[in-house]
Amino acid sequence: MSDFFRKIVKDLNDENTHIADDGLNSSEYFGSIDTGSYILNAALSGSIFGGAPNNKITAFAGESATGKTFFVLGLINQFLKDNKDAAVFYFDTEAAVTKDMMKQRGIDTSRVIISEPETIQKFRHTSLQILDNYMKTPEADRPPMMMVLDSLGQLSTTKEVEDTSSGSETRDMTKAATLKATFRVLNLKLAKANVPMIITNHVYEVVGSYIPTKEMSGGSGLKYTASQICFLSKKKEKDGTEVIGNIIKVKMVKSRMTKENKQVEVLLTYDKGLNRYYGLLDLAEKHDIFKKVSTRYELPDGSKVFGKQINNNPEKFFTKEILDQLEEAAKKEFTYGSNQEEEVVEESSDIENEIPPRRGH
Repeated sequence: MSDFFRKIVKDLNDENTHIADDGLNSSEYFGSIDTGSYILNAALSGSIFGGAPNNKITAFAGESATGKTFFVLGLINQFLKDNKDAAVFYFDTEAAVTKDMMKQRGIDTSRVIISEPETIQKFRHTSLQILDNYMKTPEADRPPMMMVLDSLGQLSTTKEVEDTSSGSETRDMTKAATLKATFRVLNLKLAKANVPMIITNHVYEVVGSYIPTKEMSGGSGLKYTASQICFLSKKKEKDGTEVIGNIIKVKMVKSRMTKENKQVEVLLTYDKGLNRYYGLLDLAEKHDIFKKVSTRYELPDGSKVFGKQINNNPEKFFTKEILDQLEEAAKKEFTYGSNQEEEVVEESSDIENEIPPRRGH
């Protein structure tokens, strides 16, 4: 670049303006938060060793009892384990998470700060205060921080609370606009502070739709702002006749880092949370790392085993060499720009029809 334009930028004396080649802007991808599941990491980031972006908004949306809160607790647990000085601000709008529940998931509750905002305005004010105070400290001296909103769908507006208190049954038409404004402000602040925010949200069936359609609550604010939106649905997982957890289907209905509309399945057990290895067998089979021969799988050394044996003792079969191969497979499967032929995605009646197109596509 010529000295002429460099001088223009220098004379602005604006910390928010710089030449792209000289530094990182706030939209750069700084890193990731391990979800505790290799296959979910891959769907979110294109790497089995990656995960949710650590300076953007990630949303987990689903119907009741699809494990949204347990997904979040798993992320919190892993984040605190990986960052010994870190803390998490947990906005609990449902008063559903107890200290004992977090401890059962292995979470260090001494590093979790609980906030219970009643309104969107209170959540916005508190979260912005936290970020502003956090950014007053030089970046090199800030310990890692994560923010969680569980859940968005339960937040009211100040007007809604006041109307309810006065006995008014008038529907609050300002809620969607208030949420949109909240995320517009929060999104850039989070990116500048290098702080991730994980949000859970409810979905519902659209009444009167010609084709059965699911919609995320809260209007379009989160749809436009979130970098990743994962749509969850479940089926029971049994051990004999006892239900031990849920197999959760995760669909990437919006992603700025990986292919949209990709689906993976993860195992969420009641006692241990997300199973780290579940889902890798399907990826290994698809990319011929393990070859399916009749009812068994042929391993690279020529031995043959049943899939249940692999899933019951994954550490034995998913060695470092195999994980390295799966990492390359994940890049081909989930990231754009690979040599693998892109899949044709059929139109769907699910929530992805409501998600705005991703820039750069």
